[in-house]
Amino acid sequence: MPAVDEGKIDFETIELFFFAYRDFISDPDAILAKIGMGRAHHRVVYFVCRQPGMMVTDLLDTLQITKQSLARVLKQLIDSGYIRQMAGAKDRRQRRLYPTLAGRELALALSEPQSDRISKAMQALTPEQRDGVVAFLRAMRGRAEGLEPPEEEVD
Repeated sequence: MPAVDEGKIDFETIELFFFAYRDFISDPDAILAKIGMGRAHHRVVYFVCRQPGMMVTDLLDTLQITKQSLARVLKQLIDSGYIRQMAGAKDRRQRRLYPTLAGRELALALSEPQSDRISKAMQALTPEQRDGVVAFLRAMRGRAEGLEPPEEEVD
């Protein structure tokens, strides 16, 4: 391992991210635990509901995961009646994903407490500060160059 100058590491912000993420996902985690699902299920149902008809390949790109790590989660969501998988109208080899009514209700139930948490956190901010938060989060996106998707998705 290379030598690292601890003085250059922003431990406070890193810890704030850990705690914010832990709390941000706590409500959906509790809902998902009741139905035997986890965070990987949350991500899949969320994006399928946000983009009905998306292809499996697009979902893999969005989540930056492998087919293998998606397969188990997607099968469980389909078998449980939250997502439908259909062949493309023009190209029957395409696999398009759609939420069922139950899948849409689940996605909304998982997103509502998160949206409430965001609203409360931004309540005292000016519109410019809110724009700054959004710009900051956009700038944080992206996988480090050279990193491959994980073989197994971690719940």
